[in-house]
Amino acid sequence: MRKDNMMNKARWMPTLIVIVMGVVLAILILTLEKPSALTATDGSIDSQGESTESVRETGPRGGKLFTENGFTVELTIFEKGVPPQFRIYLYDKGQPLPPAAASVSISLTRLGAPVQLFKFVPEADYLLGDQVVEEPHSFDLAITAERNGQIFRWGYSQVEARLEMTDNVLGSIGVEILTAGPAVIRSTLKLPGEIVVNPDSVVQVVPRLPGIVAAVNFEAGQSVKKGEVMAVIESQMLADLQSQYLAAQRRLALAKTVYEREKQLWQEKISAKQDFLAAELTFSEARIASDLAAEKLRALGVKPEPALRAKDLTRYEVRAPISGLILSRTVALGAVFKDDMPIFTVANMSNVWTAVTVYPKDLSIVRTGQKARVKATAYDVEGEGLVTYITTLIGGQTRTATARVILENPDGRWHPGMFVNVELVSDELEVPVAVAAQAVQTYRDWTVVFGRYGNYFEARPLELGRSDGHMVEVLEGFAAGEQYASGNSFAIKADMDKEGASHDH
Repeated sequence: MRKDNMMNKARWMPTLIVIVMGVVLAILILTLEKPSALTATDGSIDSQGESTESVRETGPRGGKLFTENGFTVELTIFEKGVPPQFRIYLYDKGQPLPPAAASVSISLTRLGAPVQLFKFVPEADYLLGDQVVEEPHSFDLAITAERNGQIFRWGYSQVEARLEMTDNVLGSIGVEILTAGPAVIRSTLKLPGEIVVNPDSVVQVVPRLPGIVAAVNFEAGQSVKKGEVMAVIESQMLADLQSQYLAAQRRLALAKTVYEREKQLWQEKISAKQDFLAAELTFSEARIASDLAAEKLRALGVKPEPALRAKDLTRYEVRAPISGLILSRTVALGAVFKDDMPIFTVANMSNVWTAVTVYPKDLSIVRTGQKARVKATAYDVEGEGLVTYITTLIGGQTRTATARVILENPDGRWHPGMFVNVELVSDELEVPVAVAAQAVQTYRDWTVVFGRYGNYFEARPLELGRSDGHMVEVLEGFAAGEQYASGNSFAIKADMDKEGASHDH
């Protein structure tokens, strides 16, 4: 019996060996059909749109691998010494294929942008995309490949330089959402200047009578309203004029009484007409003398008053001729002065001048009628005006010319002596797309704005043109109608850096 069993085992042994060798060979064949360095990470899409095999990384060229039925596409973004470009390498069961072995196209979709279609042509040992892959490399890809009549499709997403932020969060950090669009860019020339008083608005307050100062009511630097008493003077000349006026008034009253009586007597034929005519002449002369005395007082700014106390005969009130700022005061209590000496200088500050320093190299740019924006250097005050005058001579010591800009000053915020910076608009140009200058940030080595797409912000690298400090022309990278972050956009940059949006190629 044992002998029979041994004979049966000997008979089956060659068959068993063949079976084992077949299994080992099958395993080896299956292993060779797959690239040994690939690791599955994502699903692919077959020709019916259903998930099939896998996206594998990383390939021999450091790119993403997309595999189905032994056919593999390796997708890379190459950017060493050239603008970023798609390069595709083909494999069959892990073995490289020539680039002409398949045709490939890619549909690329970004936030807020139309679909971008990439076509590929053979180049050396790879397929080269026909367009630049713009930064940031944040997009959804749909890859379509055709080989030997079979269609392969894969999908892939990559996120970079993107941040999710709700409207509530935006409001709390002070971010404002603006829309890119047409704007007028004003090229400006910046020059220094100083606020000065408009000399046409300066009035010298000169008493019209000599005398002694009895009271001074204002100091230099104070504001005064028209008609306010600035100083009181005791003047002997005024007393003489007041006395002459009062005497003339009394003579006029007496002459009027005599005239009216003589007129009545003449009308009643009691007195001769000659007496009536003499009384009429005397009354006319008294009236002329009274009017002359009154006009002398009015010429000095004194209102004629028929009933004055003796102590008021010498009181002369110096009143403000205009409302404005008192620039200087040259009189003191008890001082004696003549009638041609100014005691106050008052300036109407409803408008002021800006004396702008113009360097010789800029004289060809500055012109009358030019718009100007004036900003104080000490604190936040600014205004706008026009250049009204430019000196034709250059100063011998400073070697500069002076331009004049008139500023309205109804609230008195501009003060003489303030130093200012003046921006003169040298040119105006309307551009189709512009963004606010404060929205432009530096992110990595890009100049960007953060575009707003739903609840997401994504960096948009820009090529910028002219700027006037308020708006910046966009040449490439952003379209009219797109929304972007302004105001405290630096907070978005900080959060994006904090979350570490990757630069994954």
